[in-house]
Amino acid sequence: MQPLDGIRVLDWTIWQFGPMATVMLADLGAEVIKIEQKGVGDPGRGLLRIRGIPTDLPGGRNYYFESCNRHKKGIALDLKTPGGAEVVRRLVANCDVLVQNFRIGVAERLGLDYATLRRDNPRLIYASASGWGPLGPESQEPAFDYLGLARSGIMFAAGEPDMPPTGLVGGISDQMGAIMLAHGVVLAVLARERYGMGQEVSVSHLSSMMTLQGLSVSLACLLDRDFPRQARESAWNPMWNHYRCADGRWLALAHLQPDRYWEHFCRAVDRPELASDSRFANALERERHAAEAVAILDEIFLGRSAEEWVVFLKEKGDFIVTPINSVADLLHDPQVAENRYIQECDHPDIGRVRVAGPPVDLSETPARVAFPAPHLGEHTEQVLQEIGGYTSREIESLRQEGVI
Repeated sequence: MQPLDGIRVLDWTIWQFGPMATVMLADLGAEVIKIEQKGVGDPGRGLLRIRGIPTDLPGGRNYYFESCNRHKKGIALDLKTPGGAEVVRRLVANCDVLVQNFRIGVAERLGLDYATLRRDNPRLIYASASGWGPLGPESQEPAFDYLGLARSGIMFAAGEPDMPPTGLVGGISDQMGAIMLAHGVVLAVLARERYGMGQEVSVSHLSSMMTLQGLSVSLACLLDRDFPRQARESAWNPMWNHYRCADGRWLALAHLQPDRYWEHFCRAVDRPELASDSRFANALERERHAAEAVAILDEIFLGRSAEEWVVFLKEKGDFIVTPINSVADLLHDPQVAENRYIQECDHPDIGRVRVAGPPVDLSETPARVAFPAPHLGEHTEQVLQEIGGYTSREIESLRQEGVI
């Protein structure tokens, strides 16, 4: 039993933004059917390298496509033909949700827009992902993850003062957009259960990345200013900063009320004189003399490894501290393992694989993860028969017409 059991989703999306949203819906139990262009497929299938790293996996699989499209059924149609669009309309009649992330105008030209499809299914939830939102002079402009980062302001939040705008790896804008798109679909499903109507859901890179930076956007709204970038060597609160340890790893401290901890910390690290030093008497003085305080702490933290510091500080008191992981470190983090934030499942071509687990733990209706992603058009006939109600003769006719 899962939250979205019985919900059927037509996934007409490419790359990461849309496909990851439907992966999240599939994790929650939805039946997801991915529509791809016949003979071409999702362009993510052809992404062979990312930042110089090969993406190929055994069995002709692709890490990028596999990650963005796991446990979906796949159909391949020539949507440029009248017959291809007609197949989608026939499937829509028996589906709950359609998700698409093509540039504004594409769906309308194919007759697959919300205004058209709702005639076949008034209860349809039609979810659209875009770069800049459905309105405004740039609504029809293309966008990718990097532009979502650029336009949202977050590239001036990462890094330190005087650095140029700093990018973030991992498709952060796409992933955040996917989270908000899945969130919007679930809300629309709930609204339909309560009020009986379908509706259109719209999410953009821009809206999603603004939401991710909620506190920063609120500062701009209410005080008309940006949070300044912070230099580590002169952190305004030396107890809210990160330090290199003897083993080369870094340690993060997060004491938002530093005056509660400063004196105890100084005693714990055998530097009690720092607690009575007038330069560091309170949070304001430590901010004024931040560079001096950070330099002293830099020297102190070089005395032990990161792991030793965590154990030591936890033994000495209720200090708020953790080592700084790389993403690869997460695979070996005991907290990640205990909470099953990384899970294992079987893949028919690759074998036993690891995958990021669902971030939300539902005690009675848990999400699940599964592989594989579909081969191009793998389930076309099955879906047409079971959901579209096509006969064998009709399917053969579609094949001869070049629709499938």
